[in-house]
Amino acid sequence: MKWIILISAVFVLFSHAEEVEKKEKKVVRGHVFAWPFSEVEKMQPRGGTSRGQEVVLDGKPSDHWESLQKKVDSKIEKDRRAILALSGSYRVSFDFIETMGFTKGYKPPKPYFSWGTEHVQVLASEDRFISLQHTLVMYFKDEEGKEMGPMVMKHWRQDWSYEDTDLQTFRGNSTWAKEKMKPRKVKGKWTQAVFQVDDSPRYEVVGRWNHTGGMSTWRSDSCWRPLPRREFAVRSDYQVLQGVHELTITSNGWVHTQQNQKVALGEGGQISIVGQELGINRYERISEPSLVAAETTWEKTGEYWKDVRQAWVEVYQKHPAFSLKSEVDGKKLYQIHFGYAMELEGSDEAYDAQAGKAHAKQTIAKFVQPVDAGKVGKY
Repeated sequence: MKWIILISAVFVLFSHAEEVEKKEKKVVRGHVFAWPFSEVEKMQPRGGTSRGQEVVLDGKPSDHWESLQKKVDSKIEKDRRAILALSGSYRVSFDFIETMGFTKGYKPPKPYFSWGTEHVQVLASEDRFISLQHTLVMYFKDEEGKEMGPMVMKHWRQDWSYEDTDLQTFRGNSTWAKEKMKPRKVKGKWTQAVFQVDDSPRYEVVGRWNHTGGMSTWRSDSCWRPLPRREFAVRSDYQVLQGVHELTITSNGWVHTQQNQKVALGEGGQISIVGQELGINRYERISEPSLVAAETTWEKTGEYWKDVRQAWVEVYQKHPAFSLKSEVDGKKLYQIHFGYAMELEGSDEAYDAQAGKAHAKQTIAKFVQPVDAGKVGKY
């Protein structure tokens, strides 16, 4: 009899819980393991809120994926095919959550989520070097649902170099310095150098591609990186992201995962870790809308950005270490470059290479501050 009463009580309890759940059911976007005992409302993701055009995912495996699955004679060629598979048109989602904190009275911040439509095109494809340019191409909807766009904006760039021994590494405090690697440390490996939207350096790190069971993944060493845009406007308690990241190729795109520590820089080279985060960025190939506007824009502005890249090569050759000013005459570096590129895009005249090269060099020179390499610490 007691068992019957107990079972009946449990049934009533679960029935009541289901009724409460039905009444209080709310739609929560992702982050299913994110601080489950925190109030849901306080942990809703921050990030972009613009309404973009609906996309059509491309269900077919890409040609690059098909090529990657074929047997090749050399490991370097397999690696090259994996890197080239990063190119294409994508819906990109950016998901970050702080998983632990190390400060007194720590309270987890809101997760971060945003998304966009992005085109990745190949700028260079050589035996030991590949360059990929990312461009945001966004279509928006206004309050009435009317489509606007495309809005095209040059985004970040990634350069891949095989067995590269000369790296430009981030040292904190808006400072970069040359790091010479021993050949044995980079044997069979690729460096990924990542650049900001204005082609200024962000970070460079060594990693190795692994191809097993049809899965191709590049895993980096640990490295320092500047604060990302999603953080530097809202956080002042740390100055460096330190972490390891992976790129994994899928049949319909690729996934970028990150394990980052948030590092505060103290006096005398002391560091303290204030938190750790997990990041997952998914690049899902799309067939609609068309992002061809990225390449159309590049036809008008690409020569100028090529001159900008060359100007940076000369900076690296001239300065073993340097820092960058955040502003000059009230303007940021990307604002000046973007303004010049917009004029080129709107002009019907042919690109003036001499004027473009001069503008690129003079602009960058205003922001670069040489630093004594002997006084720059190693991370």
